[in-house]
Amino acid sequence: MPEALAADPGHSLSLTRDFAASPQRLWRAWTDPAVLVKWLGPHDWPAVEASNDLRVGGAWRACLRSPVSGEELWQSGRYLRLDPPERLEFTFLWEGDNHEDGPGVETRITVRLEALSEKHTRMHMVQSGLVSPQSAAGHTGGWSQTFDRLQTLIDEGGNP
Repeated sequence: MPEALAADPGHSLSLTRDFAASPQRLWRAWTDPAVLVKWLGPHDWPAVEASNDLRVGGAWRACLRSPVSGEELWQSGRYLRLDPPERLEFTFLWEGDNHEDGPGVETRITVRLEALSEKHTRMHMVQSGLVSPQSAAGHTGGWSQTFDRLQTLIDEGGNP
């Protein structure tokens, strides 16, 4: 599966990855909390809880937890655009101040799902509004590992 990563000087990041799954399956992976919790978060900070109110203006929230220390990182936001199964836009905010962005920094994430065939999809994700190149690099690493986990879930026949 090809993956393209880029952190640009405007403090955003762009990731593109191909998955052997339909756009509908990937849409569900992004929008169904029971599926999202199976793949969200990097390897060393997997999600343990997720919830959402799937409507424009509705809130989402997820908790990542370190299996080593038990420390929790909460993230949340609001849905800005829902065009199933092709486009999803939402805000992203780390709660608290224990992360690279600092307190109160809200970014915007756009996910586009492009059908390549009935069972193959190219996912494009852009996160904009990051505060620094270091923040973009940190998020790029986290999202890359997160999408590795999504790939494993799909490869193992998991249910997105």
